[in-house]
Amino acid sequence: MTGNPAPDEAFADRIYNQICFACGDANGHGLHMRFERDGENAVRCVYVPKPEDQGFPGVVHGGIVAALLDESMAWAMWAWDRALGVTAKMETRYRRSATLDGPLTVRARVESVRGRRIEARAHVEDAQGATIAEATAVFMRFTPDEEQRVSVAMGREPSAAPRPEG
Repeated sequence: MTGNPAPDEAFADRIYNQICFACGDANGHGLHMRFERDGENAVRCVYVPKPEDQGFPGVVHGGIVAALLDESMAWAMWAWDRALGVTAKMETRYRRSATLDGPLTVRARVESVRGRRIEARAHVEDAQGATIAEATAVFMRFTPDEEQRVSVAMGREPSAAPRPEG
């Protein structure tokens, strides 16, 4: 798998200046996730649950956990090749409840690419390193023109290298 690894600029503060529920600083109700590179084709985020993330008393809502997984895989695509796209299919396995009393670490990586189809994997760990949930997903990368348009609208700088439509 070859990509154009984005420099650390891929995680610049200005990129988070948007309304995205998961990572946007401009969303007062959002998760405000922040990412960093975690090896080749991979990202990492430490997320501290808020009381508003609660489902059952003291437990992070499963939908929030799913959002953490989904967003992390999308950011892995961005880190890999500044790729943008939509989740076509996501399979999630919940292993235990995530509690509100400590940070959660989310890790994701791009696993394979075939044309515009990108497969990714992610998992969430609690403060003790136990796996809370894991997911695999298939994303459909936007066409080059749509990727360019969305990148600019989000304040991200798209890859300078044109890519073939697959």
